[in-house]
Amino acid sequence: MKVLKFGGTSVANAQNILLVENIIKKEASENKIIVVVSALHGVTDQLIKAAESASQKDENYIEIIKNLEEKHLNVVKELIPVLEQSSWLSFAKKHFNDIEDICNGIFVLGEFTNRIKDKITSYGEFLSSRIIAAKLKFEGLDIHWMNSSEQILTNSNFTNAKVNFERTEQNFRKYLNENQHQIIIAPGFIAQDEKGNPTTLGRGGSDFTASIIASAINADELQIWTDVSGMMTSDPRLVSNAKPIAEISYSEAMELSHFGAKVLYPPTLQPVMVKNIDLKIKNTFEPEAFGTLISHQLEKQNFENQQIAVGISNMSNIALLTLEGSGMIGIPGFSAKLFQCLSNEKVNVILITQSSSEHSITVAIHEKDVFNAKNAIDFVFEDDLKLKRVEPVKIEKNLSIVALVGENMKSRSGVSAKMFGCLGNNGINIRAIAQGSSEKNISIVISEKDTKKAVNVLHEEFFESEIKQVHLYICGTGNVGMKLIQQIYDQNEYLKENLLINLRIVGLSNSRKMIFSDKGISENELENFNKNGEDASVEKFAQEIISRNLRNSIFVDVTANSDIPNIYKKLLKKSVNIVACNKIAASSDFENYKNLKNIARNHSCKFFFETNVGAGLPIIGTINDLMRSGDKITSIQAVLSGTLNFVFNNYDSKQTFSEVVLQAQKEGYTEPDPRLDLAGTDVARKILILAREAGYSLEFNEIENESFLPEECMKGSVEDFYNALLKYESHFKNLLDNAKKDGKILKYVAEFNEGKAKVGLQHIAPESDLYHLYGKDNIVIFKTLRYSEQPLVVKGAGAGAEVTASGVFADIVRSV
Repeated sequence: MKVLKFGGTSVANAQNILLVENIIKKEASENKIIVVVSALHGVTDQLIKAAESASQKDENYIEIIKNLEEKHLNVVKELIPVLEQSSWLSFAKKHFNDIEDICNGIFVLGEFTNRIKDKITSYGEFLSSRIIAAKLKFEGLDIHWMNSSEQILTNSNFTNAKVNFERTEQNFRKYLNENQHQIIIAPGFIAQDEKGNPTTLGRGGSDFTASIIASAINADELQIWTDVSGMMTSDPRLVSNAKPIAEISYSEAMELSHFGAKVLYPPTLQPVMVKNIDLKIKNTFEPEAFGTLISHQLEKQNFENQQIAVGISNMSNIALLTLEGSGMIGIPGFSAKLFQCLSNEKVNVILITQSSSEHSITVAIHEKDVFNAKNAIDFVFEDDLKLKRVEPVKIEKNLSIVALVGENMKSRSGVSAKMFGCLGNNGINIRAIAQGSSEKNISIVISEKDTKKAVNVLHEEFFESEIKQVHLYICGTGNVGMKLIQQIYDQNEYLKENLLINLRIVGLSNSRKMIFSDKGISENELENFNKNGEDASVEKFAQEIISRNLRNSIFVDVTANSDIPNIYKKLLKKSVNIVACNKIAASSDFENYKNLKNIARNHSCKFFFETNVGAGLPIIGTINDLMRSGDKITSIQAVLSGTLNFVFNNYDSKQTFSEVVLQAQKEGYTEPDPRLDLAGTDVARKILILAREAGYSLEFNEIENESFLPEECMKGSVEDFYNALLKYESHFKNLLDNAKKDGKILKYVAEFNEGKAKVGLQHIAPESDLYHLYGKDNIVIFKTLRYSEQPLVVKGAGAGAEVTASGVFADIVRSV
């Protein structure tokens, strides 16, 4: 014999009940079955709402009851043959009259006790089971309706009654021996005490009813039919990639259900687990789907080649209570005293953790129990508090528990490290940890606002080894920014296939507008960005990144804006990786530079800025590799400005200096104001960054800058600048002629030697490595302890939107 239970969504309306009928017919063709049903979807909540309204003198309860009555009458009309409807419509109306009478009494007395709550909520399952039984009977099936409330005996703890299993099993066996039918329909959730008063088994109690019946009759199988295809690896409302669990052991299912797996009511497992009865969770709306099998046989299987974890569960609205003090150390019975006082107040302890020094003990409880728990502890430990043997109890709210569950975690080294590592890398602070000696569950307590992020991070780490989801927030939609975005769109399929990462642009901003989308900003949305985006704000953009709290987040700064680096610190402290094309932060005060790097290190995140120097050339990466391997950089000589290299490579007697600079600007090599490039400020910043990365403490004002521009060129507007260049053309021609006279060429060179740096125009001889440098190329020559005679040279294109974007892209991939 099998026991089938159908939940509220499965019997929500006549259409769904017809699906249930098909399942019942199929199962009954092969086995005798007992079918347990819940109330129609939402009915129990509405019955409680009606009674609560009545207790508050709110006459709206009458309307609620009328709506419920109409709902049931419609189901009768759709399911019961027309000629038979009259008696069943009268049946439904009679019981809703009874419900209204009860609520009238509540309204008069202004009192709604748990005993009355059990009485009024029992009508939901009673009515649904009677109507469904009638429907099946009219189909000509061998069917019998059983009032399960008369068979399940409980104590008088109304709304959450405790079952007398011995008496209950005797009742069911006797009843079923006397009533042999192919199909028996029974209401779930309801029971009665010794005096015959209606009681209920707690919310989700219909599952429990089915389990009690299955245990009593030693059923071959218990099936729980719901609206999902079995248990999932995580809550699909939090994790979009949650997957069905095909098979799971009873102990794993118990762990998951305890910590909030919504598909299974925790007490359901105990009765069938004791009898070694298999339990299947199936989908009413996809009956052919396999669902989840919970079996005692899986306990004994070899898990060596199976997945480490089977699921992640979470529980919200948690509070931590911490009791600590020197008077606790080595005192036998102290913990027992704490737990006894909480037990006396019916406070359920969900999780316990204690330091080995015995100086403190922490328990996790439901937030709703905090007030009673604190008062109980203060009363029981009054003397200890007065004598300062213990400190006043510490309370932390707005927390949640996340549990990683798996039979196969047992004796596997590195599981905890993997779990805590991925959480730490995403800036998720763990408030408490608990793990039983069975090693089937690692539970952590975290801030409630981090729950979704934590569950997704863990799910990705343990169940989605194929592709890692990375969330990008990009500031800057100029030449480099747009090239970067296009490269990401073009290359994403390759990254998914070869590097197993999926880059998703979820935030985008320029100086005017900004947009966000957790699902990713499409190319179509990008086209309408400036029209549909909201007004841009650097601070608001940062706040959105923090409040969205998405896993594997990277902030990408492809601007030259001096305000944006001000948000780096707060983002790094939230473990948001930063990739900066912007040179401001790395060339700011040395203390700020060092502080940013330390914050990134302390919060397990990345702060990369390879494109600060040499666009996409691996210059900073080369320095880092040399330093990590134990080498020491003694000197640097470099041409670091693609703009200045282009200008002096193209400046000859055929064109004026002004014309060459204008050409460079038109081809995108210069800033909107070319003086930022020609004044050497940009080059000075670059050599400063290289010196710092090489391990030297250097400030910007310590760099010697030998400017070749006449002072007048630095005044006025950009137009004034070009006019001044024409005015001083003879000055620039003299610089060129003096170099040519010695058989040399002009290069703007940055040098670092013996802890000092300088930038300026130099005459370069043909034998120099700097001589054969063309177009927009950059070159950096490193001398180190190991490369002392033959220097290490990095050379290549050092300017241009395409190569700069490529360098930023490379930093993004390295950050993952």
